[in-house]
Amino acid sequence: MENINRKTNWILLSTSIVLCLLFRLIPFRAPNVEPILSAQMPFSKSYGKLVGFIFGFLSILIFDIATGTLGLWTLVTASSYGIVGVLSASFFNKRSASRKNFVIFAILGTIFYDVFTGLTVGPLLFHQSFAIAFVGQIPFTILHLLGNITFAFFVSPFIYQLTIKYREPSSLFLKKLLVKTL
Repeated sequence: MENINRKTNWILLSTSIVLCLLFRLIPFRAPNVEPILSAQMPFSKSYGKLVGFIFGFLSILIFDIATGTLGLWTLVTASSYGIVGVLSASFFNKRSASRKNFVIFAILGTIFYDVFTGLTVGPLLFHQSFAIAFVGQIPFTILHLLGNITFAFFVSPFIYQLTIKYREPSSLFLKKLLVKTL
């Protein structure tokens, strides 16, 4: 129960959501290679299920709003990423924030998200056959897994260290950050 009674650092959380959005807006990038899960895992480990849900949900919602692609699929994909955040908090509740555990959950979370969204959105919203959705999902999921495993290995431990280091209320975090920067 490591995350009980910890103040969430909303500046760090908001900054991470914005950085994920900016990364996802990079042109000519594979659409499923993105750092959302690698940031979501440390936040859900440090701050719990609600913050894990909020991070995933807002990351997808804000991207769809920013890119003008808001639709019914947004509700499905944002909710799915939110659920991944809840599952992440549960997974890390009894596990350490190690590279190995970040990679394990990156695999599990990616497969859950891709199976749920990839095999529901196409067939239910766009009348795509299940077989076509399944076959089309395979290369997408392989690339998504490679991206998430890489980000989980390199980025998640760093973000987790930041969540530990800056657990103070946001005003103290901002003060320390400004002092270190200047």
